[in-house]
Amino acid sequence: MEKADFGQLCRDNATADNHGLSANVLPITRRYLVDNNKEKLPVIWLETSDSGDNNIAFMNTTFPYLNQVFSDMIDLIYSNTFMAAQGNDALMLMDDTINRYHGRFTLVVEGAIPTKDGGIYNIIARTKNGPITALEAVRRLGAAAQYVVAIGTCASFGGASSAEPNITGSAGVGQVLKREVINVSGCPVNPDWFVGTLAHLLMYGKPELDDLNRPKLFYEFTIHRHCQRRSYFDKKDLAKKLGDIECMFSQGCSGPRTSSDCPYRQWINHVSWPVKVNTPCIGCTNRDFPDGSAPFFTPLPQKSKSEGTGHSEQIKPKKGEDT
Repeated sequence: MEKADFGQLCRDNATADNHGLSANVLPITRRYLVDNNKEKLPVIWLETSDSGDNNIAFMNTTFPYLNQVFSDMIDLIYSNTFMAAQGNDALMLMDDTINRYHGRFTLVVEGAIPTKDGGIYNIIARTKNGPITALEAVRRLGAAAQYVVAIGTCASFGGASSAEPNITGSAGVGQVLKREVINVSGCPVNPDWFVGTLAHLLMYGKPELDDLNRPKLFYEFTIHRHCQRRSYFDKKDLAKKLGDIECMFSQGCSGPRTSSDCPYRQWINHVSWPVKVNTPCIGCTNRDFPDGSAPFFTPLPQKSKSEGTGHSEQIKPKKGEDT
């Protein structure tokens, strides 16, 4: 499959009529590996300071099941959550990957990186030579990896782990590594975004990224652009309270300043998404989430002049956020 066709597949499979991107991508990656005599994508998945929501969301995918992604697309060598090995055996796998796959493996980081006091607030292992901090591990692995993927908003930008007062000095992966990091943001991330990104790395290399280093395949347009309640906004027909069917901009919806394809991809097997169940978008894919979205149920500031969005009112982004 050509790269452009894969990109179109990602967009076409963001509808409830299809079971999800993963179900369609796996047969393609299987054929790619066989036809090109390639190995699966070697992956080290390191979980640091987060709530564990991204790996849980990933485990909830059922088209296909989780084990099919592991068996048919990626070679998950090390993972705090998914691996059976513990202690020295686990650390040996990490060291072996750095040596055996130097410059060829993908580092996936889930969670922000505490940087204060040498990173002592997140220890991933204790050895006879002392503790190994997440900061140390990410820097070492990041220097040896071919690609680095930050999964979730904490890993991408700091997220909830770096919210005020941020006493651990937590930061996104890109802030602690002197190299490019592919950000797959979301709190949690949609499994399709993650699987699609890994498939692209396997078959075509780095995907086209937006100005926040997120794959344009999934983050090119705002939620507001394709929201099912957009017509209400254009008519200035806004909800008076939570639970109303009209546009929830008046209830604090951050959709106009939040980029992702949630309205039509929806969540886990296309069951639903926040606005569908009368919950305003809280901007969880944004660089300044959650501080920049709080308080959640307060409307965003507005200005009267349109700036190319096709409606008479344009939402003014909050400081530090793109449109």
